[in-house]
Amino acid sequence: APTGTTLCEGRVESFMNTFKMVLIFLVLMILFIWIGGIVGGRQGMVIAFVLATVMNFIAYWFSDKMVLAMYRAKQINEQDNPRLFRIVRSVATKAMLPMPRVYIVPTKGPNAFATGRNPQNAAVAATEGMLELLNDDELEGVIGHEMAHIQNYDMLIGTVAATIAGAIGILSSMA
Repeated sequence: APTGTTLCEGRVESFMNTFKMVLIFLVLMILFIWIGGIVGGRQGMVIAFVLATVMNFIAYWFSDKMVLAMYRAKQINEQDNPRLFRIVRSVATKAMLPMPRVYIVPTKGPNAFATGRNPQNAAVAATEGMLELLNDDELEGVIGHEMAHIQNYDMLIGTVAATIAGAIGILSSMA
């Protein structure tokens, strides 16, 4: 659990974040159906419903793969980068989380991110630039921040934001 909270409070926070994501997906679907009805009547509503369902399905199940591919992230094992792997394993153990998949992004800009739909399907990525720039303590802090996103299911927030942006683009094209 995050510092200053009990394990129970951490689980309640995770549940609330999951509930919020489900609510946002439902609002997105209702918005799609409503606008589909305005633009195309009953047939537009059906098309919008199908489109929203497909978008929600893809966003939930495949967003991590899409994000990692977009950044050209390469999955690594312990032999590829023992330092990063050791730090991720240490932070995951301290946070009582499953070991996420570990990726390196081939860019010099210092950055890191977490992605995945839940802790069991999570991935942590770090850029080559960040690995060169930070010492072990600093890197552990950054990885700890990303693991907190995994623990609290915050990764879905970014996924939903991207889905909503895409939905707005599709809706404007439909109109």
